[in-house]
Amino acid sequence: MAIDKKFIDQFINVTSKAALASSYLLGKKDKNAADKAAVDTMRTELNKIKMIGEVVIGEGSLDEAPMLYNGEILGTKNGPLFDIAVDPLEGTNFAANNLPGAITVLAIGEKNNLFKAPETYMNKIATGKVEYGLIDLDYPIEKNIKNLSEFKNKDVSSLTACILDRPRHKKIIDKLKDLNVNLKLITDGDILGALYVSNPKYNVDIFLGIGGVFAASALDAFDCHFQGRFIFDNTKNINQAKEMGIHELDKKYDLKDIIKGDSIFCATGVTNNEIIKGLSINNNKYISETLVTHKSSNYKEVVKKVNFINE
Repeated sequence: MAIDKKFIDQFINVTSKAALASSYLLGKKDKNAADKAAVDTMRTELNKIKMIGEVVIGEGSLDEAPMLYNGEILGTKNGPLFDIAVDPLEGTNFAANNLPGAITVLAIGEKNNLFKAPETYMNKIATGKVEYGLIDLDYPIEKNIKNLSEFKNKDVSSLTACILDRPRHKKIIDKLKDLNVNLKLITDGDILGALYVSNPKYNVDIFLGIGGVFAASALDAFDCHFQGRFIFDNTKNINQAKEMGIHELDKKYDLKDIIKGDSIFCATGVTNNEIIKGLSINNNKYISETLVTHKSSNYKEVVKKVNFINE
């Protein structure tokens, strides 16, 4: 069953109000306060919606996250059953320093159709739509780049790879430099980074590296190629995975494994980025831009809204 389109505006309202709450803390050098403002507001707004929504990708387990924790039930407790993934403020450092790239993010799937992800990182690779088997997490970087170059009929030196600029990615970055691939290094913003492959206008051909599972939800409606493998590198993570019924610890996951059926995705700009503009306040009104997708209706739009602050 498709998710009713009436929920689109309601979920845009959730991410927009979370963005507004965190915007008052832009440049205050307190990423935790900015994050908390977004978390509190997102939870309050989700609880107003007529649904029974379970957080399956959230702020962490109950002992680590008193709000929007994995397993928390949100909504009015009547209405359709949904799975919910949240990142109330991606790019907390960006918000704390009033830099481009802070967004508030929400994904909704039909019940039991959004993967209940363990609290661990994932090794990922994503591109726009490609032929099956062309790009694979298990291929050497050289092979993926060569295959993508031939598929797109572009010189390797014309390809651009987006990757988080982290010490853990040094070997990948060095190899891409050796191959003469253009690099788009980002300091935060795993979800936004993945979204760059969704449209040629962002001039990113491949996104790769280690980060969270949420990036898959962002790409669901764009018919992109995505593969990921969870990194279980300690006993706690391994035990948690087994408790969740994950027994193939080295399994590769495609998009269809992580999010099935219909979905709605919303990302609202807190500060400007290449996909959506940041939130602006004018007297008692605020203007927001939200990237919205609704898979079943093939809806993909950047929605601009003007709202009253005290609405």
